[in-house]
Amino acid sequence: MMLVRTTVTLDPDVEALLRKAMRARGETFKQILNEAIRDGLRAEKSRRTARRFRQRTFRLGPPLVDLTKALPLVAELEESGTVARLPRRRSR
Repeated sequence: MMLVRTTVTLDPDVEALLRKAMRARGETFKQILNEAIRDGLRAEKSRRTARRFRQRTFRLGPPLVDLTKALPLVAELEESGTVARLPRRRSR
């Protein structure tokens, strides 16, 4: 294994994170820095090879109610306070 010696200029926040990790793990600056670089480059590679997200959609058919006047109806319900009294479904 060939070792390469180089000079790197770190942002102050990055240096602070590395020093914090050194204290927490009891490892050297060199070990922490090399591990952080390896982890970052591996994560980048896995992001590139990850499958693209695709949202599944379904045809629901024509609406069962006339939606052309939906906004005025909602406004009327909000004004009357009906919407506030309706039970709300919990999101998962």
